[in-house]
Amino acid sequence: MIFLQNVFIENTCKNVETNGIISGFELQTYITYYRAIPLSMVNDIRVKVDGEEIPRETIRCTVDGGEYWFTLDEMKTVTTHKWEFGEPMTVRVLCDGGLEKGEHQVELTVIVRTAYIPVPLEGKKERTVVIG
Repeated sequence: MIFLQNVFIENTCKNVETNGIISGFELQTYITYYRAIPLSMVNDIRVKVDGEEIPRETIRCTVDGGEYWFTLDEMKTVTTHKWEFGEPMTVRVLCDGGLEKGEHQVELTVIVRTAYIPVPLEGKKERTVVIG
């Protein structure tokens, strides 16, 4: 797999606070390809925490620093926002309370379609993260 080191950027997993309430957690990834792609070419994003698969309907993604957040289903139609090489995608999981304090095994899978390659590219990375 090309650019596997791009999946799940180290030290980016953290809880997200909205209006004083922890509303979930997020992490970042770089594209696993050498060129930009529109968000519509992101086949899937999967997150596991401590071996448990996170429901896809709770996942939101942005590539513009949080101006626009898309569900995975919405991204299938987004051709105007591109995920550029070297630009992180933020993957947010909506869950009340976020991740409990302490150590967790978090796995991120990123699957994209690209020009000239007939099969989707899948990158997967698991990291031990500590939530303070």
